[in-house]
Amino acid sequence: MARHSSGTRPGVLVTALTVVALGVVAFFAYQASAGDDRPLAGPPTPESAAPSGDGDTDGEKGGGGTDGRDDPGSGEPALPPESGTGKRVVYSVEQSRVWLVDIALDGTGEEVRDTYEVFPSSVDPPPGEYEITSRIPEGTGSDGVQIEHTMVFHVASDGVVFGFSSAVDGSTPDPDSDIRTGGIRQSRSDGADMWLFAVQGTAVVVVP
Repeated sequence: MARHSSGTRPGVLVTALTVVALGVVAFFAYQASAGDDRPLAGPPTPESAAPSGDGDTDGEKGGGGTDGRDDPGSGEPALPPESGTGKRVVYSVEQSRVWLVDIALDGTGEEVRDTYEVFPSSVDPPPGEYEITSRIPEGTGSDGVQIEHTMVFHVASDGVVFGFSSAVDGSTPDPDSDIRTGGIRQSRSDGADMWLFAVQGTAVVVVP
């Protein structure tokens, strides 16, 4: 009668390896489930979220001015590059926007004191550097509207006068008018601010 050899039978060996493999899989599955049971990290506390080092303690970002007005506000367009130096009024024709720029109070550079939208007339001034040549507290615009805080900075060869002003009734000029006018209207509050900022001789830089 034939007898089997004394070694491990093939069927038994395969079964043993299968049991071991299943045990390894079960172990890693347990580890994963144990990890899932651990509580998730909550939101950082103010102490853990605070940056280390000697950062700003007042929450203001950037800027070199001591009053923080070099950044007029979140989302405001930045001062156009190559728009002059020193105390000046910067006017962008394409953006219909003004920036009032001055030397920083701490002497470290320049800062934007204010920026706001304006309302141009039918003719735009050519890009270049000018200066305030006259200041007129009140009068009548070329469109017949009563205006205040007029500051003229350029008169073209064809007689078109370019300057900033505010309509007393808050109206704005018609940029599509057939009448050639160069007045740049501001709100009354913005006009009052520019009136205090820009004196005769203050530079006006017009950029595209």
